Formats: sequence, C-alpha cells, structure tokens
Amino acid sequence: MATQNVLMPQMGESIQEGTLTRWHKKLGDKVQREEILFEISTDKVDTEIPSPVSGVLVQIFAKEGETVSVNTVVAVIDDAAAPGSVAQAPAEKPAAPAPASVSAEVASASSSSDSSSRVLASPLARKMAEEHSVDLSKVQGSGEGNKIVKNDVLAALETGKSVSPLVASAAAAVVSPAAKSSSEHMKATGGGAEGIVDGVRVSRVPMTGMRKKIADHMVMSKRTSPHVTSVIEIDLQKIVDVRAKFKDKFEAVHGFKLTFMPFFLHAVIEAIKAVPVVNASIDGDAILYKKDINLGCAVALDWGLIVPVIKNSSERSFVGLGRELNNLAEKARNKKLAPEDVRGGTFSISNYGGFGTVIGQPIINQPQVAIFGIGAMQKKPVVINDAIAIRTMCYCVLSFDHRVIDGSDSGKFLSTVKSVLENWNVPVV
Repeated sequence: MATQNVLMPQMGESIQEGTLTRWHKKLGDKVQREEILFEISTDKVDTEIPSPVSGVLVQIFAKEGETVSVNTVVAVIDDAAAPGSVAQAPAEKPAAPAPASVSAEVASASSSSDSSSRVLASPLARKMAEEHSVDLSKVQGSGEGNKIVKNDVLAALETGKSVSPLVASAAAAVVSPAAKSSSEHMKATGGGAEGIVDGVRVSRVPMTGMRKKIADHMVMSKRTSPHVTSVIEIDLQKIVDVRAKFKDKFEAVHGFKLTFMPFFLHAVIEAIKAVPVVNASIDGDAILYKKDINLGCAVALDWGLIVPVIKNSSERSFVGLGRELNNLAEKARNKKLAPEDVRGGTFSISNYGGFGTVIGQPIINQPQVAIFGIGAMQKKPVVINDAIAIRTMCYCVLSFDHRVIDGSDSGKFLSTVKSVLENWNVPVV
C-alpha cells in the first residue's frame, strides 16, 4: 500500500486524547521512518512522535493546538509521492456525522446527570464536567464520532451553556471586573493579541497545553488539601565536604556528575520510612499507605514543569538514585519521557533553590499528601559549641495535607532529614 495513516498514539491506558502541539513537517515534506513528525501534550507528558514510515506527508488533518482522541487519523504519508508535489493548503477533515439534536428544555438535575452518563465523552471531559456541573447531554462533541473532549467542556464553560443555572449564576458573580474589563478592552481594540487593559498596553498570549494542565492541577490541589508548611534549617557542610572530596572520582567511575540531589533523595527516603503517613493518599474515609516509595522530582523546563518519578526509590543504592534521576532529567529536557516515567509517584520533591530562593511553600501533587522543598544553599555564620563558625546552611520545608498529617508528623519527618544529612555516613562511590 502506497499510503499509511498516522494516528494519535495511545500514550497510556488511561489517556484517551492528546493535544498536537507542533508539526515538525509540513505538507509535501519528505520524512524518514523514526524521524520526529510531531509533538503532543497529554494529561501526563509532553513527547515527540516519530513517523511510522518513510514517505511524503500528503495530508494533515489535525492542526497545531487541536486536541483529538487517541487512534484518530492526524495525517497521511505516501511512500510513492514526490516531495513538494502536494498542495500546501491543509486537507479537509473527513465529514463527521451530523450531531444529534439536543432538547432545548432544561432537564432536572437528576435527569441531566443520567443523560450525561449516557453520552460519548473522554474520561478527562467527563471529570471536568463533574467538577464544574456541566450537563454533557447539552454539549456538542468535536471528537471522533462526536465524542466530547476537553475543549468542548471548556467551550461550554466559557459560554455558560450547558452549565447548571446555580453554577452559571455563581460563575457570573465571581467574574472579576478586571477580567471583564480586559475582555472588553481587547475587543474594543480589535480583539487581537495587542490591546489596552486599565490604561496599560498588554499582549494576550494563550496558555500552552502544558501550562493549562499545570494551572488546573494546582488549583485542584489547593481546593482539595488544606496545606500547612513546616520549615527546618539544615547544616549541609558535611555534605558539601563529602561531595567536594569524591565528585571527580564519582564522575570517572559512574559516568555522570555527583550533584547534591542524591543526598537529599536518600535522606527523604529515610524520613518516609520513619513517618509512613507522608507516603500515602486519601480514599474517601480511608488512608492508603503506599508500600512502595516512588519519588517524584520536579524538573523545570523552558516550556513548563514536569515531575518524573523514580520508581522503587527505597530499593536503590545512592548511585542508583543519582543515575535514575540523571536519566529522567535528560529525558525530560529532550522530550523523551514516556507516560510510565511520570506515573505512580507517591511523594514529591521540589528543588526551587537553584535560582536562589531561600524558602518556598510547594503545592502538593495530588493525590499525594505531602511535598518536600529544598531552598538555596548559603554560607552563613552559625553558633556551634558557643563559637561562631561559617557553615553551608539550607532551609528545607514540608508542605502537608493537614487532614491526615499533624504538625508532630511533619516535625519528625524534617528532623529525620536533618539528622541524616548532618551525620552523613553512606558511601558515595
């Protein structure tokens, strides 16, 4: 067969759709098998998708920024076509069946819920509809077979259609005058990317798919968990000395640099063992204590933030922790992470000190119940045995869900981290 369809890939069992964020090829371009064809963003990960075959890109059905269901045809490659022989106008999407008409009558709350449960919708769209009381039976789907996807729910929220009267009323009431004014001003100035808001010149730039997901997740976490943050100051001078002594030998033996993070990872694992409730989640009225310790380590990227997971962290050696962290960070920066690399985290670590921030209050990564934060390392005078000494100090924090974790638990966790780091006795090479 001369042509082959290119599908939106299934990037995980629970992932039903993805946003095509960037095409690396345009119509008429020649592409080699395994060459990067496009990039996608899902609920879990941003990644690059290689071409399944060699040939010429002759049709493109999904535009950049468009969210489509998995296994949807996004392009066609022809291995017999000549490069540049394809018109540059985008191909038309196959006509979708006409949507079923929707009753204009307002159904009762219970009947709306029943109707919503019967419509075709992605898990993410259904979840968003439940959170925002959107009646899915009144939303027109834009996915394959009129399936309702995330963007359809967002459109319904923006227009106020298909939202219960109570929710719509509440939403209208909380729209800030500034936001309403912003929209009106932008419209008055042509509705483009440039405008004036409250007398200030502004540029309106749509959020990327990853930024939207981060924003939604952070708001959801703050609404879910009553956050409390505890702080402790740790003397890292012994860690600094150990690293300085062994860093060259470590890199020569193991092939990657010795950073400070493996020291913190080891200390956090010991603290989790001492206070298991921080490695848990809430399931209704029950607490799920996780037997595996899977540490998620936030990695800042130029285009957002992602939290790859070191699986079975407590079973790894000091070198093994460092190697896996280095491997995941490289994959994140090169968009090579797979969904499995960011799934199954039980506890997260945020290292915001890299840019000099001394103390932060990280937001819990749901459904986890705690997150550890590392501030900037600073040399400062401290009192030791009634004498003043210059030491490398660092503030570390624990943000925790106060529904299940008490201040005493937090104190025991942080003091364990402090004790491990200040009395380091683990071989590093």
